[in-house]
Amino acid sequence: MTHHSILQPSDEVAAALAAGEPVVALESTIISHGLPRPRNLEVARELEGVVRAAGAVPATIAVLDGVAKVGLTETELERIAMEDGLRKLGQRDLPVAAALKASGATTVSATSFLAARAGVRVFATGGLGGVHRGWTVDQDESADLDTLASTRLTIVCAGVKSILDVPATLQRLETREVTVAGYRTDTFPGFYLNSSGLPIDWRVETPEEIAAIMRGQDALGGPETALVVANPVPVDQQLDPALHDRVLAEALAAADRDGVKGQAITPFLLGYLVNGTGGASLEANLAAVRGNTALAARIAVAWATS
Repeated sequence: MTHHSILQPSDEVAAALAAGEPVVALESTIISHGLPRPRNLEVARELEGVVRAAGAVPATIAVLDGVAKVGLTETELERIAMEDGLRKLGQRDLPVAAALKASGATTVSATSFLAARAGVRVFATGGLGGVHRGWTVDQDESADLDTLASTRLTIVCAGVKSILDVPATLQRLETREVTVAGYRTDTFPGFYLNSSGLPIDWRVETPEEIAAIMRGQDALGGPETALVVANPVPVDQQLDPALHDRVLAEALAAADRDGVKGQAITPFLLGYLVNGTGGASLEANLAAVRGNTALAARIAVAWATS
């Protein structure tokens, strides 16, 4: 990459990639749009620290003044956390942001795409997007799914957001040939909850097994699809299931009553859950992100040494 490229790894990330050292991509939407200030900056630093503690290099990804940054300096991290008016950028928005010199945080689809373009193989996030409830009427489906169907990346997550149609999302991932493996679990995680109750086809026990799957993807060739590692939030840190189900039902009814659809539906439902659970859903989300980040770092180390 040249210094003037619209895709710029930080010096630290570029050096790590050149040396074959482990790197973990982190998204920036949770920092800019998902948490209140100043806690968002504290969490951003904490997650980077979790990656470093495991022996890997963190690469928090965002777009600043039209340049896709893979790995942020402390000043850039503060900017993502504190600057008003940042856009939320999906993969489709990246060329426009580059042309207009815009700044924004990257969603799962944009982070996955930019990480893979930069040569980063492992990405940690909270929960994936997917097929929304009522798809047969509105055909509302997250761009995350298309990106994962065309991006060779290992993404560690706590399943998909529980506001979605989870069975339909799993079916869609199967159709798009995206491999899903449960980390030490036989059921698909439920994002805020340890389990969605839905079975998962493959179970893995160690980061080394996951690295072996990644090697198998490369050896076999075929479509450049992702590997989803579904890592459940611990039972003692999950949201109370009864509270989750009650508040989610209320949120869905409110969205239907108010005609909330399209891009507005996810922040509406997640915000309703935060308020309706007294912030407990946010704490469960953060517990999941911490666990996913730690596991992603261990996978990156296993991948780099395999």
